[in-house]
Amino acid sequence: MKIIIAPDSYKGTLCAREVAETINKAVKAVLPDAKTLLLPIADGGEGTIDAFGAQRRRVTATGSQYERIQSFYGVLGDTAVIELAACAGLPMAKRLEPETATTYGVGQLIRAALNAGFRKFIVALGGSSTNDMGCGIAAALGVRFRNKEGNCFIPAGLSLADIESIDISALDTRIKECEITTMCDIDNPLCGEKGASFVFAPQKGAKSCVLPLLDSAMRHASEKVKEYLGKDVANIPGAGAAGGCGAGMVAFLGSELRRGIDVVLDTKNFDLELEDTDIVFTGEGRFDSQSIDGKAISGIAARTKPKGIPLIVLCGAADESETCYEMGVTAVFSIQRRAMPFKEAKLVNEPSLYKTAYNVMKLMTYK
Repeated sequence: MKIIIAPDSYKGTLCAREVAETINKAVKAVLPDAKTLLLPIADGGEGTIDAFGAQRRRVTATGSQYERIQSFYGVLGDTAVIELAACAGLPMAKRLEPETATTYGVGQLIRAALNAGFRKFIVALGGSSTNDMGCGIAAALGVRFRNKEGNCFIPAGLSLADIESIDISALDTRIKECEITTMCDIDNPLCGEKGASFVFAPQKGAKSCVLPLLDSAMRHASEKVKEYLGKDVANIPGAGAAGGCGAGMVAFLGSELRRGIDVVLDTKNFDLELEDTDIVFTGEGRFDSQSIDGKAISGIAARTKPKGIPLIVLCGAADESETCYEMGVTAVFSIQRRAMPFKEAKLVNEPSLYKTAYNVMKLMTYK
């Protein structure tokens, strides 16, 4: 029997590789001769570099609140893998304030990789603490934003409304030599009720009274992009990813936007590996309605369902709907064995995951 084990991380407790290794131990305890393939995954957020199996290169960069930090990018053959979360992610944020947070450090990571000779890039947008439409990235690479007084500045959050002109004449010329793929895990537009500010800024610390101002500022910035660059990025699916960085990557760097999980699975030759597979295990910390909307598990299900391969989800918390089964999930199991607060649950996630996977395997191999 061949079994693929392709989980995402359990955020705050276990990384994707730890989840995969724990499930593998349980599988081997029941079926010692089973052929298992561990493919830890990510959909574009924190942990993407590790999911690719890329080697880290350390870089001094700028954090989301302009502090000096030690960051990194990944090296995967001739490709540099940039994690936005490595500079401007929620866990790294000195304080949660999307009104002022910047992605400038992400642009510094790209520049460091350019200096190292890379011209192929994968940029993972998930997990941001910012709402700057990627203007920080652009500024770090030479794009000049000016206000009404003609002064250059780095727009972020509310100050997107101060953009009067955009000048790309000083954009790093090496960008034209690059192939840039941007991973995003949402299809949200840039502005409006389903846009970056109203949907995601509250998770980054923005108060409800600030949301209309952030949305208006971002709309203004997109209009300036259209005026000066001739690009209408407001309604591109994924434009609202990472506080509007989806739009910024297209507008300033000419990037292609792709669903993050598809980039990861294609890189791992997932379709080829499925050919003789009997079961696929996946999982994440919380399985709910968001899991079926462009996230990692939905991407896997889209590939296992046409081949009729059972897809088993092992998760920390489950709130599944009938839609998840329609999209290709065979069964969902929560690893929680009794009611307990998260602080306690995260301490026992690994043994609980092992026991759940063990019992699932016992059930599936019962004769």
